[in-house]
Formats: sequence, C-alpha cells, structure tokens
Amino acid sequence: MMTAILTDIHANREAFEACLAHAERLGATRHVLLGDFVGYGADPGWVVDKVMALVEAGATAVIGNHDLAATGGLRTPMSAPAQRALDWTRAQLTLAQSEFLAALPYEVEDGPLLYVHANAWKPDGFEYIDGVVEAGRSMRATKARITFCGHVHQPAVYHMGINQRVEHFAPIPGSALPLSAARRWLVLPGSCGQPRDGNPAACYALFDEVTGLLTTQRVPYDHPAAAAKVRAAGFAAPGDLSAIGR
Repeated sequence: MMTAILTDIHANREAFEACLAHAERLGATRHVLLGDFVGYGADPGWVVDKVMALVEAGATAVIGNHDLAATGGLRTPMSAPAQRALDWTRAQLTLAQSEFLAALPYEVEDGPLLYVHANAWKPDGFEYIDGVVEAGRSMRATKARITFCGHVHQPAVYHMGINQRVEHFAPIPGSALPLSAARRWLVLPGSCGQPRDGNPAACYALFDEVTGLLTTQRVPYDHPAAAAKVRAAGFAAPGDLSAIGR
C-alpha cells in the first residue's frame, strides 16, 4: 500500500491540490495528514473540508498547533504573523469545521508506525525536532519503529541503530530510501503549504508499507496565486509572505 504523507498545509489550497494530484499519479491509495491544516494561508475552509472528506474516506489525521490555536485550545503564544492569520482564520471556519479540528487526536499509532504533529515525547507540547538530540528523544519515547512528524517545515530523516547513536541526513527528492528494519526512523516530510528552505515547491512523502521504501517529493505549484490570495485577504503584514513564493 502506497501512502501519501502530508503535513503543514497551512490553508494553501494550491499546494494541497498539487500534492494530492501528484501522489495520485504515483499510485498513492491512502493519505496520512500530520496537522497544521490552517494558519498563514487564505483557504482554511476549503482545506479543512478536503481533510474532512479524506478522513471520511479512510485517511488518518492528527491535530497541529495551528489547528488547536484556531479552535481556542492552544495556551502558548504564537508569533505575530501566525496570530494575525489565526485571528482571520477563526472567522472563516464554520462550527462544523472548528469542531472537526478540535476533535482530532494528538497522535495515532498504526502497528510499527506513529503519526504525530510535533514529537513523540510530548505530543500536546508542540516542541520542535531541531536536531539529533530532539530526534533521539522522540524515538526513545515510543515503541514505534518509524515515526512520521510534521511541525518542522524542512524535509529531514533521522535514524538510530542498536548503539543508540542518532544520525541525520537531508533526503533527495524523488530518490527512494529503504527504511531498514534494523533501525528506528523519524521522518519529517517537510511542509506542503509553507516550505522554509528557500525552495517554494511543496513537500510531501510517499511510503510503501510493503517494500519499506520512503520517497520525499517536491511539487511545483502556483505559489504566486497562493500569495496573492493572502494579500487580498488583508491579514498579512510585510514579511509574512517570505516563505510563500520566494
């Protein structure tokens, strides 16, 4: 079974549509959505409706910190650009959409796989995995052999052997990587809706559960249109669009 794993869509309809179409062309039959469906982008209602439809069709979804904030459940402060977007977003969501987001779980275990937005040691704390120390902490906090995380907007893969040493590398888009059963793995697919590595192409990952092959993907999309929608919505201050279409 080929699974498309998408995260940090951030209300970016153009990026989400492009990644879903790309994954379908490559044979994906299942979807895992790792949260942050809203925030920053201008199409929160459309994106949440699409996520709801995918979940209804069998997809797995978890909540992100922006989703929690949009429904009033996040107690930690957000950055000024994020808060402006969230204040605008709340007014765009219907009650049904807000209730759907609020009801999403923090993590989902699926056999040897764990799906979570930020990390495995405190899924509701939304601390970042910034390097091998945090990656190791997350892998040691779960029995899952492979953890898929969002929250970090750049693709990365970490692995840990029996010696407990954690190593990191940046995956090559389009190049299949075998996730050996002899190691523990932590995969960050990168952001679908707001990559932050200087490349505006959307990120997602494909995982083949039969072969154990992981392939990260970069998908070009109409990022000028997505940025124009944010400007038209009126909640973006100068600099807020630096990660869209640069």
